[in-house]
Amino acid sequence: MAKSNLARVIVLICACVFAGISARAQQNPAQPASPQPRETVTDANLVIGPGDVLDVEVFDTPELSLSAARVADNGDITLPVLGVVHVSGLNLAQAARKIEAALHARGIMLQPHVTVAIVENATQGATLLGEIKSPGVYSTMGGKRLLDIIALAGGFTAAAGKSVTIAHRDDPHHPVTVTLVPNARDLGAQRNPVIEPGDTIMVGRAGIIYILGDVGKPGGFLIDNNEHISLIEALTLAGGWKREAALSQARLIRKVPQGHEELKLDLKHVIKGKQADIKVEDGDILYVPSSLGKTIAYRGMEAVISAAQSVAVYQAYP
Repeated sequence: MAKSNLARVIVLICACVFAGISARAQQNPAQPASPQPRETVTDANLVIGPGDVLDVEVFDTPELSLSAARVADNGDITLPVLGVVHVSGLNLAQAARKIEAALHARGIMLQPHVTVAIVENATQGATLLGEIKSPGVYSTMGGKRLLDIIALAGGFTAAAGKSVTIAHRDDPHHPVTVTLVPNARDLGAQRNPVIEPGDTIMVGRAGIIYILGDVGKPGGFLIDNNEHISLIEALTLAGGWKREAALSQARLIRKVPQGHEELKLDLKHVIKGKQADIKVEDGDILYVPSSLGKTIAYRGMEAVISAAQSVAVYQAYP
């Protein structure tokens, strides 16, 4: 009898506990996990342009809101019920006020409250081209400077020159040229302008000259296309000439519209000042043969050109 009473008590306790749990579940039903909000930009200074994706929220009226309104090429967006609204050229606050005015004017809402944010920004980027590892469009948001954008693109290629041109969207015919300072130890030695939305940055290619033959370090040497170095300066880049070098029999091979031309040089006269020290240009090949007569110079210009294509390339001024 005692065991039977104990069993009934246990059953009653379990029933009460279950009833309490059910009541609490009905009062506080489980809520599904809310999705993570998308990252949006609400900077009031940003100007809306074609290609941007906007988050348009009409307060307490989700049926009039749109979380992915893409701005068409003509500057329009299309909203539920309201229809087409032109927003290109407006900042976010101006766009919100224009949508509110349209909702009121068309009798859709008496006192609408609208907020606009940018989900994807197509107009606040700069285009980076030329001798860069990952050319493309990079965001300028946050006041990024030239070196910041270049770093985002992975830095320069090995053939990059020292000149960078920046063309502004509102004045593309007057680009600004920035000359990079090799191994600048601080930003004070390097111009590092703020990049503006719509800028096009072009990293120029370095020129290259080849010094081959009986010199200290034969190879190709990168120079800026705006630099003009002399024959003697070119020889210095290559570590000078060796004792057996036949300086009076040097050759300069230069590209011309018809192909290549070969100029005979007497570097002894140039060194002594008896002959003008001419400037070398991008693509020039300076060849200094050996007095021993065992070098490729005696196999002709084509052999020298072929040899230049396989030599190591160095920075002229590391």
